[in-house]
Amino acid sequence: MIEAAGRFGGVIETIHEAGWLVERSADNFLAARPEGIDLVKRLGLEETLVSVAPTARRALVWSPNKRGGGGRLLPVPAGFRLLAASRPQTLLATPLLSWPGRLRAAAEGFIPARRSQDDESLESFAVRRLGREAFDRLVQPLVSGIWTADPARLSMAAACPDFLAFERNHGSLARGEQHRLQMAGLRADASGARYGQFVSFRRGMQTLIEGLLARLREAGVELVSNRVESLRQDATGWQVGCVGEKSIHASAVVVATPASHASQLLMAAAPALAADLAAIEYAGAAVVSLGFARDDVGHPLDAAGMIVPRVAGRRLVAASFSSVKFPDRAPPGSVLMRGFIGGALDPSAAELADDALANQVLTDLREMLGIRGRPQYGRIDRWHTAMPQYNLG
Repeated sequence: MIEAAGRFGGVIETIHEAGWLVERSADNFLAARPEGIDLVKRLGLEETLVSVAPTARRALVWSPNKRGGGGRLLPVPAGFRLLAASRPQTLLATPLLSWPGRLRAAAEGFIPARRSQDDESLESFAVRRLGREAFDRLVQPLVSGIWTADPARLSMAAACPDFLAFERNHGSLARGEQHRLQMAGLRADASGARYGQFVSFRRGMQTLIEGLLARLREAGVELVSNRVESLRQDATGWQVGCVGEKSIHASAVVVATPASHASQLLMAAAPALAADLAAIEYAGAAVVSLGFARDDVGHPLDAAGMIVPRVAGRRLVAASFSSVKFPDRAPPGSVLMRGFIGGALDPSAAELADDALANQVLTDLREMLGIRGRPQYGRIDRWHTAMPQYNLG
C-alpha cells in the first residue's frame, strides 16, 4: 500500500490536544449500513464504539425572523428525513414554516407524481413535492449539511434514488417513508435521521485507521510512504512508478485517491476512464473547531447540532456539537463544537484568511447559541476538494 501523505488514513485524522479530541473530517459513521460495522467487528473494535448520546438525538434549524434580523433555533419536525415526513401532521405544527408553507408541505400526498423519467434536480423535486418555503427553510439546509451541494444542480437519481422510488411506487414521499419504516419495523414517529445509529470510537475515528494498519502489518502488507507518479499496464500486469524508486510490479492496482488525482494517474492506461474522472466536480469546505467554557454558552445544546438555511443570509452552513454527541471530546466543564463553512453555494468562504474564517464562524455561533467570552480552543481544517458533486447528467 502506497501513501503519498506523511501518514496513512487519508482525510480521517483525530487530533488530541490538552484534553480536546478533535476530528479533522468525519466524526461518525452509520452503523445501520453493514459495511462499516462489519469491518469494525472483523478488527475486534466493537468495545470501543460509542453512540450518539440520547439527549442529542435530534437536529436544530436556524429560523430567521421574517421581519428584521435575528432568529431562533427550532427542531427539525419529528419523523422528517431529508425530503419525507413520516407524519405529515408534524409539518402543520412546525413553527419553521408560515401557515401557507405548512399547508403546502403537508399536502405533499395530494401532489401528482411526475411522469417524466428524465433526471431532475433536488431543488426542482423538493419544490414540486413540498413547496418553495419548505425547501428554502428545511430541505436546503439539510442537503447542504450532507453534500455541501447546490440543490439546483444536485441529481435526484444519483443522490436520492430512494425518494424517487417513493414517488414512483407510492405516489407520495410520506407514504413511501411510512412503508419504509414499516418494513424496517420502526414506528412512524421515530426520529427521521435515526441519530442512535450514528456511532464513533471513544478515542476518535482514527481508531479505525490504527486497527486497519495493525491488521495489514500482521498480514505482511508492505506500507510505503511515497508518491505514485505513473501507472503503466503491460502484458505482465501493472508497473507502478514512485518518486525516486524503481517501478513496483503488480498484478492488480486499486486507486483510492480523489477523482482528479486518479485521472492523472490513469491518463495513459485508461484515457476514457481518466476523462470521466476529470469531469467530476468537487466542492471545498472548511471546518472550524472551537472550544468554550460550558457556562459561556447560553443555549442548552440539546441536539447533535444545527443547520443554517441559505435564506438566513449567514455564511455558516452547519455546526456539530461534538462533546454533546460523544463522550471525552472536551475537558470537564467545556464544550467542543465544529462549524462548517463553504461548499458549492459559497465557494469563496473556505478561502478566507484564518482570522476572517474563524471570526465569521464565531460571529454566527455567538448569535445563534448565545455564546459569551473567548474560545478556549481553536483549530481550522481546510478541504479544498472534499466533496464530489452529484450533478445532473
